[in-house]
Amino acid sequence: MATDFAMPKPVHIRGTGSFLAWLIVSQKGRVLAGATLGSLWMVGLALPPYLLSRAVDEGLRPRDFGVLLGWAAGVFAAGAANAALGIARHRTMTKIRLDASIRMARAVVGQAGRLGSALPRQTTTGEVVAIGMADIQAISQSLTMTGPGVGAVVAYAVVAAVLLAISPLLAAVILLGVPLIAATVGPVLRRLQKSGTDYRAQEGALMAQLVDVAAGLRVLNGLGGKATRARRYRADSEELRAGGYRVGAASSWVGALAAGLPALFLAAVTWLAARMAAQGALTIGEMVAVYGYVAMLVVPVRFFIEMGTDYARADVAARRVTAFLRLEPELADGPGTVAGPQGSAVLYDPVSGVEVRPGLLTALAGARPADAAAVVDRLGRLVPSDATWGGVRLGEIALAEVRARILVADNEADIFAGSIRSVVAGRHDPDDASVLAAIHVAAADDIVEALPERLGAPVSARGRNLSGGQRQRLRLARAVYGAPEVLLAVEPTSAVDAHTESAMAERLRAARQGRTTVLATTSPIVLELADAVVYLTDGKAEASGTHRELLRTDAGYRDLVSRDDAEARA
Repeated sequence: MATDFAMPKPVHIRGTGSFLAWLIVSQKGRVLAGATLGSLWMVGLALPPYLLSRAVDEGLRPRDFGVLLGWAAGVFAAGAANAALGIARHRTMTKIRLDASIRMARAVVGQAGRLGSALPRQTTTGEVVAIGMADIQAISQSLTMTGPGVGAVVAYAVVAAVLLAISPLLAAVILLGVPLIAATVGPVLRRLQKSGTDYRAQEGALMAQLVDVAAGLRVLNGLGGKATRARRYRADSEELRAGGYRVGAASSWVGALAAGLPALFLAAVTWLAARMAAQGALTIGEMVAVYGYVAMLVVPVRFFIEMGTDYARADVAARRVTAFLRLEPELADGPGTVAGPQGSAVLYDPVSGVEVRPGLLTALAGARPADAAAVVDRLGRLVPSDATWGGVRLGEIALAEVRARILVADNEADIFAGSIRSVVAGRHDPDDASVLAAIHVAAADDIVEALPERLGAPVSARGRNLSGGQRQRLRLARAVYGAPEVLLAVEPTSAVDAHTESAMAERLRAARQGRTTVLATTSPIVLELADAVVYLTDGKAEASGTHRELLRTDAGYRDLVSRDDAEARA
């Protein structure tokens, strides 16, 4: 399913109608089959009443049991055929809903990847979770209108035409009755839509709270704020529950009307048909047929009401999904892009004056760690800047090429749930020998060796079952495994002891020999091994050279390194 997936275009996410149209057109063959099967099944429900009327008039009344048996066999055959059609219709509609769900899920995941680091700044994790858990299901359920929904319209028209041949009066009553039912249910559906919109907004906000609490539970325990957060969550969840009651009240009214109004409609038409039969305007068989037709019409009428309910819910959900899909990343390619430099080239940040020569291990050291991190963000094209690579502005090079050749690794990079093997391999195909080599470079061998599953050992989301130092080393191993042309890392050794830090720095230098590597750090152990060090003050490159040269020539650098060395020893 959804093997021909393509992200929806801007025209597809303008509103609910265009978004549903995209889901339908994307699988138009299957939707056409669903509409055909739904129509045949729904019209097939009208066949038994006709056969029963013929059995009554031609077999039962004249007591011709041979004819009666023939018509009875026809009724059985019609029921069996319609049962088969019902199974095929249900299977097809299930595939349509699943296909739509998969397409929407892939679109949401693709949009999340497209937004990248801008995602947390434009929406909440809870909103994305709510889209995946509730909105996608509500929208896919509304696609029932493409099968039984179409069939209900066709069947309604067919039955009206048949009744017109029997009695124009009955046909007029039926043609006017269904619009009257729709007019009665309409206000309730609008109330459901409004309460559903409010409820969905509250649900997204509460889900965001839940995700934040789950992510920071250890911190809350340490600070003693768990009880306060729990009280706030309890109050907000009670408010959400009250909103849910309002949605439930509207839904219950819709359900009651869906069951009650068709029954009243059936009773009214049956009473009218019985009076016409008593007056001789209808035969007994025709009255049986009319009763059967009207009873059968309860099904399409119920579908009409359910379609209205499903669409009201889908409208609320689609607004949230399309709003998310309309978000734009902070970084995007312009109308024209150029190719990146061929081979190694100089990276230059005009804001700070930092120049990174190719093939070297360069360290950025600043009294304010944020200054070095800002330089890395500009050189890695995580923020708009005038940084250049080989004399070409990074902003003019296709973003996909920049991401493929320049990797930025920091201590906040996400760790997704999976095995150690999959965490280290990241988006690349895992190779156990290469994974183990990357783990060795990051001095993370002890993590693997301590677990019986070794590379198959599970890692929870965000690495919550690992210590801070273990997470940091796995992040570095993942960056090394990707073997990027340029590696930019922010404080890759800040959470480990001096012995481990020394091993990480030496092994990283050896593994990255001949390739451009930039480390934002003030660790004397790492600075000692760097080919070049750039000392930053107030975000500007004040001095550059080797670690030992700067110790001799720059008092500020010497104070910075001495302070950090003393803190590390303490």
